[in-house]
Amino acid sequence: MKYKKSVHRTFALITQLGISMIVPILLCVWVGGWLEEKFKLPVTIPFIILGVLAGMRNVYLLVRHANEDLEEKKEEGKDEKR
Repeated sequence: MKYKKSVHRTFALITQLGISMIVPILLCVWVGGWLEEKFKLPVTIPFIILGVLAGMRNVYLLVRHANEDLEEKKEEGKDEKR
């Protein structure tokens, strides 16, 4: 049963990583396109870069949090064996 939980957890993490990366990029592309259309400002490229940076930050925080959870579980398992 632990194996199935591990596979499901890993699949959920991978899916969440993809969503956390693509949503800020798409939002920034949409906002940049809207600003170009509305105000004739060439801001799509800077907004794309901003979206990529925001997505990378989201992924970093998500992976760091997932890694901390795994380390805590490993430490709890070691304490129970003693």
